[in-house]
Amino acid sequence: MTGFRISFVVFLFASLPLRAAERPNILWITSEDNAWNWLGCYGDDNARTPRLDALAESGALFTHAYSNGPVCAVARSTILNGAYAVTQGTQHMRSRHSIPAGYQPYVRYLRDAGYFCTNNSKTDYNFKGDDRAVWDACSPKAHYKKRPAASPFFAIFNLTVSHESSLFPEVIAANRKRGIIPSTPRLDPAAVKVPPYLPDLPEIRSDIAIYADNITALDTQVGKLLDELESSGLADDTIVFYYGDHGGILPRGKRYLNDTGVRVPLLVRVPEKWRSLTPFDAGSRVDEPVSFVDLAPTVLSIAGIDKPARMQGRAFLGPKRVEPAADEIEFLYADRFDEIYGMRRGITDGRWKYIRCFTPHLPGAPYSYYQFGQDGWSAWQRAWRDGRLEPPFTALWETPQPVERLFDTRNDPWETHNLAADPAHAERLAAMRERLRETMIDAKDTGLVPEPMFDELAPEQPIATWLDARSHMLPAIVDLAFTASASKPGNLSALRAKLGSDDPLARYWSAQGCLILGKAAAPAATDLEKLLDDPYSAIRTAAAHALHILGNPEGKTALLAELSRAAGADAKLNAINALSQIDALDDIPDAWVARARKDKNSGTYVQRIAEQIAKSRKATR
Repeated sequence: MTGFRISFVVFLFASLPLRAAERPNILWITSEDNAWNWLGCYGDDNARTPRLDALAESGALFTHAYSNGPVCAVARSTILNGAYAVTQGTQHMRSRHSIPAGYQPYVRYLRDAGYFCTNNSKTDYNFKGDDRAVWDACSPKAHYKKRPAASPFFAIFNLTVSHESSLFPEVIAANRKRGIIPSTPRLDPAAVKVPPYLPDLPEIRSDIAIYADNITALDTQVGKLLDELESSGLADDTIVFYYGDHGGILPRGKRYLNDTGVRVPLLVRVPEKWRSLTPFDAGSRVDEPVSFVDLAPTVLSIAGIDKPARMQGRAFLGPKRVEPAADEIEFLYADRFDEIYGMRRGITDGRWKYIRCFTPHLPGAPYSYYQFGQDGWSAWQRAWRDGRLEPPFTALWETPQPVERLFDTRNDPWETHNLAADPAHAERLAAMRERLRETMIDAKDTGLVPEPMFDELAPEQPIATWLDARSHMLPAIVDLAFTASASKPGNLSALRAKLGSDDPLARYWSAQGCLILGKAAAPAATDLEKLLDDPYSAIRTAAAHALHILGNPEGKTALLAELSRAAGADAKLNAINALSQIDALDDIPDAWVARARKDKNSGTYVQRIAEQIAKSRKATR
């Protein structure tokens, strides 16, 4: 055989995927709604997490791991396809919009490589399709023990004991009755430390004490899974990941781009047999930033599989590991959560955090009505409404919200000091603002399209496909979104110039900019009136909302009419959001509320709000 042929054969052999038997098993243990700061291994003095602490000692602890989106369905769509939710069009909570066919879950690549893949058992992937069909087994009984002989496994166990609902009074009572948590908190609520971003209220103290017990229960459950792996004789062949699915659980946690909402615990243990797959020693603390978009390429790398072209993340383990860039950042996003619209974007390098609010005319709370099942959230809202709070604890409930936030999370870990207006940080602010702009363009951020326009603009294709075909327009639209959200009266002339544009996105962001300016947009009133007959509901709604703020009675009339005029559920929900902001829910006709409660085509969230309106009216009549 010639030297060329020998070299070719060697190359061909090296390029082939590893045989199934030569690959490690991979176990993912996930927990819901707990940020990094609740575990002992991350420095929490109150925690009792011996099993997780031991896992950290035998593996690598990532100090700056982030959920790109601070809520479950959005985060899971990011993980599954290894792509930002805003690139796929899956950033709105439980939206189920279609995504381009080219996206394939990382699970498919693992199964093609011979892995037996199980999920026990949450899916919630946030796009159209059959979630369970992704897996070899997906149910509360799905288990790696049921794999075919000699097959490596990839298995997920989702633990829900730490979910935000665990602080709902009825769930607390049930968990105490079942012995999951003690009948009285281990910690004295009067003695717990209240983080400085929260008001010191008895209900919040109580929630902190109870949740510490939930974390202990979580630790016990993790321990049982690790013991089961050990007793099965598989621990030496299995790489174990543990992570929280996003932040939480206290107010200003889940759904927020603060670290309390997006920074998560991430522990990875690689057994000695597979030590070559990690550059990190056992017991190490890894400071390089990673995020959920990196998980799919990392698990494929561990299995020796190349990263597919559509995956946007970075493999941080395995033979295909990519070293972090010198200016590595993680991209963060928050849009509609349940019934409530809003748009925020952020970036972080692990220390510096920049957050931009594209809807500063909306309050920072609530972002969902579901959260008021917690006594702490409800108590904070009552205290604010009753005038019992002083700044800064009133700020979250008020408008306008800051357009820009800049935090030094090393020196201000609770993000209580916004440095955006500090001249000493002006250069950093400008640089991070520009970096976010570039990131949104590169990611082809579908959040630039209001959700009610998804089906209107792209009735026969995913919105991501529609926007990708128009990517040449993205820089101009991103610039306009930044101009609109800046809330600067000097930008009005630029906004007015786009109100009559042929581009519906330009019209939307210009109308949105006028809405954000409020009274300062008065010279644009005539232009806004013309948009009340725009073909697109989101544009009509933004214009009507702006006109109402300017004192034009046509504004509220148009918003009420939009409830029947709008064709889609998202458009109706958007109009209800606007009516709520102007305190006009009481003006919605009873007949419309009755129809919406019964009509499934109204959409789940419209039905929920209709139910709330009906209950409120019944209670007051």
